Amino acid sequence: MGDELIPTGQQALALAGRMANEYADGDIFNDFNGRKSDNTLRAYRADLGSFSTFLRQATDGAVVVSADALQTTPAAWLGVTWGLAVAYRQWLLTQGVSTGTINRRLAAVKVYAKLAAEAGAIDGQDAAKIGSRVQGYTGKAARNVDSERKAAGVATRKSTQKATHVPLTADQVRALKSQPATPQGRRDGLMMALLLDQGLRVGELAMLTVDAFESDEVGMTMRFYRPKVDQWQVHRLTDNARRALIAYLNDDAPESGLLFRRSVKGGELTVGASGITERNLSGRVTILGEHVGIKGLSAHDCRHSWATRAVAAGTDAFALRDAGGWASLAMPSRYVAAAAISNERVKL
Repeated sequence: MGDELIPTGQQALALAGRMANEYADGDIFNDFNGRKSDNTLRAYRADLGSFSTFLRQATDGAVVVSADALQTTPAAWLGVTWGLAVAYRQWLLTQGVSTGTINRRLAAVKVYAKLAAEAGAIDGQDAAKIGSRVQGYTGKAARNVDSERKAAGVATRKSTQKATHVPLTADQVRALKSQPATPQGRRDGLMMALLLDQGLRVGELAMLTVDAFESDEVGMTMRFYRPKVDQWQVHRLTDNARRALIAYLNDDAPESGLLFRRSVKGGELTVGASGITERNLSGRVTILGEHVGIKGLSAHDCRHSWATRAVAAGTDAFALRDAGGWASLAMPSRYVAAAAISNERVKL
């Protein structure tokens, strides 16, 4: 049927529909990025930077596309196929990149390749193969790959994440939460209580605001966002965290960001909300660890301690998964397995 036989109103609707589809296709990346935290976007951009380098080297400099373009512009993915994604994985292996980092970088490519396919920049079959066939390396496969690379003389770089956690004793946990009665000490005491008693990630800690806390007939609760799993949670504060919060709120807290005031000399804090960052918080944890004789303490070590102590006290993997904001049982099950005899929790 020719357009001349279609009613004018339907022609206008069809045109409007095509224009809306084109706009929606172009907005897919913006919509996705707009739903992610700055930290998540920075991590994706860093991993896409590696893919950008690969594309430039694989084409002898003919293709120069930035990480920023790969993250924001569907057209930047034109020409990307699943074969290129496979070649990228092999390139990472020959570069000596750790298997953990390879998995993370492939995950970033998969995420944005899928978006590019939805926007029409990548063939749908290629996108499907990238998602299903371009797998990373875990467990035995990771060990085999590393053994093969070692035999071939390929030096593998260590992951940027620490291979082991700094273990904390009960006395060290108490010492870290027991800070001086100064503005700086009250802020540090609250920070350590939230890390050690509530199991927060440092990014979640940095995002906390004063109005995240609420009193009820039982005690106090905290409502906060977990960017890594894109969900809001409510935690009941432990007695220690509640006392630390009250002491800090009474005298020292800014009006918005909970821990935004930075340290200055003499145990004081800067006036007002000065915008403390995750790096500042992580650095402060390391300093506080050194004060009690712990070298190299990180905020994630505190989360690890929280999970380990929770399991030792009888918390099961399901409860730990929910409280810790994990998307699956894989990580909390590791804590349970590490803390127990294999059949200790089996009831007959």
